[in-house]
Amino acid sequence: MASASSPVIKDAKVLMVGAGGIGCELLKTLALSGFSDIHIIDMDTIEVSNLNRQFLFRQSHVGQSKAKVARDAVLKFRPKINITSYHANVKDPDFDVDFFKEFNVVLNGLDNLDARRHVNRLCLAADVPLVESGTTGFLGQVTVHVKGRTECYECQPKPAPKTYPVCTITSTPSKFVHCIVWAKELLFSKLFGDKNQDNDLNVRSSDAASSSKNVDDIFEHNNDEDITQYGRRIFDHVFGYNIELALSNEETWKNRNRPKPIYSKDVLSDDFAKQNGNLDNDNACSDGLSVSAMSSLGMKNPQDVWSLRENSRILLEALRLFFTKREKEIGNLSFDKDDQLAVEFVTAAANIRAASFGIPLHSLFEAKGIAGNIVHAVATTNAVIAGLIVIEAIKVLKNDVNKYRMTYCLEHPSRNLLLMPVEPFEPNKSCYVCSESPVLLEINTNRSKLKDVVEKIIKAKLGMNLPLIMNASNLLYEAGDIEEDMVAIYDANLEKVLAELPSPVTGGTMLTVEDFQQELKCNINIKHREEFDEEKEPDGMVLSGWTQPASAEETKDKSVSNGANTSDAPTAAESENDDDIGIVSPVKKRKLPDDSNKPNTDDAKHQKQLQVIDDEDDLVMLDGNLDGFKKRRVS
Repeated sequence: MASASSPVIKDAKVLMVGAGGIGCELLKTLALSGFSDIHIIDMDTIEVSNLNRQFLFRQSHVGQSKAKVARDAVLKFRPKINITSYHANVKDPDFDVDFFKEFNVVLNGLDNLDARRHVNRLCLAADVPLVESGTTGFLGQVTVHVKGRTECYECQPKPAPKTYPVCTITSTPSKFVHCIVWAKELLFSKLFGDKNQDNDLNVRSSDAASSSKNVDDIFEHNNDEDITQYGRRIFDHVFGYNIELALSNEETWKNRNRPKPIYSKDVLSDDFAKQNGNLDNDNACSDGLSVSAMSSLGMKNPQDVWSLRENSRILLEALRLFFTKREKEIGNLSFDKDDQLAVEFVTAAANIRAASFGIPLHSLFEAKGIAGNIVHAVATTNAVIAGLIVIEAIKVLKNDVNKYRMTYCLEHPSRNLLLMPVEPFEPNKSCYVCSESPVLLEINTNRSKLKDVVEKIIKAKLGMNLPLIMNASNLLYEAGDIEEDMVAIYDANLEKVLAELPSPVTGGTMLTVEDFQQELKCNINIKHREEFDEEKEPDGMVLSGWTQPASAEETKDKSVSNGANTSDAPTAAESENDDDIGIVSPVKKRKLPDDSNKPNTDDAKHQKQLQVIDDEDDLVMLDGNLDGFKKRRVS
């Protein structure tokens, strides 16, 4: 290992992307290891919830730029080094390929897949080595990506967020996470977000006398209507009337447990308003995000599981506080895990719905973790991973190819090891990013529009930001800074079905898609297909040949909850714990080359595959007998 005074360290120009949990530790470790020219990009500002692990930040820094504050904090104990901070999005056009070419190595400490893919592509285009990282709880990983020598970040599948059919969420929930999604995405959004959004909550009750005369007005609060009565009306509609309406379809409940309608009069006495908070002298703090229904009702422990009555009181009190303390925000709100009142409302609503469907209730602490996809971070793991990043960065700078390692940090020892080093894979020849292999898109060319392909495939799945689409020599669409007359033409093309474009796209067509910002080019082979399974293929199109996660049919969903014993978890297919918390779609273990030191049968039984997700990163971890992880040595 090079010393801190070594030119390979002292003269290196390093780009850090992300100044959060890993980033704070990484910047500190780089500075103390002798690096003297460090650039940091981060678009986020500091939040109170960051302070328990992002040690460079203090209470007084809340609301300020993470990159700038981190820079200032490190310069206090390393004043002679150069640190440049950018409070910006790494996807901004200023950070192009030429910008990346200025650096000797790029170190990622990001918290989302989209930005990681973007940085991976710029590093490939600029031919700059990338060291990736991630943590979740006690688990972590560091991987090295060098163009032409190792696989790129997108050569292998990554975990994808779990999605649920709308019918399950609105009609037949069977898990608490279904109730959370309903409370967060439907009820909360309908009450406090855009009132004009479409969802199934305002289905008209069969009891016309009790229901609103106009279905569209069911969620409207009239100025002369008492807020308590409004709250009870909403309560009765979503937990009572709509459940009764659902029960009228006998076919749905032939093989399911029937839900129980819940009305406010059944769980709250008529004088509950007198008990439900102090209307004149709230204990709840009145400054924005600090307003709390729990405080108003004198409830303190977020780890208590509330009764149905307590959940009902919290729901109505939270609704009252939104309309009395935060009325100006109503109509523009979206769920935020750091918004205490929003979390209280969603927890209570999810629990009431869970009670109706016979699903176990959860505490606010648990519900917040589910709603915010939170796996609580461990500062020590971030510190360990930051150290490993620096070790791999030094190897890269020394061009010590044979010593590159992907290293996994485990929660429990495997063969007496908590840190498991693995030789990196060589590039995947079928990777559409670094090997430019074509992908296949099955689609109904007579029904699907070009807009669908752009939004659902090119941007959402292939991760391009400013795509240009060509059919042979004909330009169908281009995003970015273009002339106004061309904008009108491209906008018109977006609304046309593929087969009716000026240069028709039909079965057998090969589209060429480029993103000049990422300097990425991809060919898409089109295969016409008439029908799609609405449940399994909701997009009405199927993309293959890209590094997508395994489907639910291939493996059961594997999830990792807060405090879960992840390193002892069975394979996804064997797991009996099906709580979809921090949900990840499992991926297949990569096929490894034959090796003379194959593990014996007993050892093989203990090999495991873990997939975990975190507010710091998405992780794909391999755990088991070290002999089973001999890889092709990169050359």
